[in-house]
Amino acid sequence: MAIETTLVLVKPDGVRRGLVGEVLRRFEAKGLQVVGLKMLTMSDDLAAKHYAAHVEKPFYPDLKAFMTGGPLVAAALRGENAIAHVRNLMGATNPANAAPGSVRGDFCTEITENAVHGSDSPEAARGELALWFAKGEIQG
Repeated sequence: MAIETTLVLVKPDGVRRGLVGEVLRRFEAKGLQVVGLKMLTMSDDLAAKHYAAHVEKPFYPDLKAFMTGGPLVAAALRGENAIAHVRNLMGATNPANAAPGSVRGDFCTEITENAVHGSDSPEAARGELALWFAKGEIQG
């Protein structure tokens, strides 16, 4: 099994609804370690970099407005197969398809405000972590 470090964002709706502690608790209960943590408001520039694959898509302006519209929490999580575990615990992107017991299955009703983001591959995790955390901000 591979030890991985991945990015999780508790999106502005999750912060607004007071879900930060519960979301992080679920990941820690699974055995993942929080090795980096910060609260900030996403800038337009960071949104463009993080969502580079979507900038030209028609839904991007609404996505950017949502993601830059309030504080969010960025967490670097580490553990065995962290990416797969995070994706499973988050649940399907569309909360209507998310399993009960997952973050989205338990707390979300809209695909546009689904509380959390997690990297979907080792390559994405490396790139996203580099966007959100400066060298030395992730422990270990």
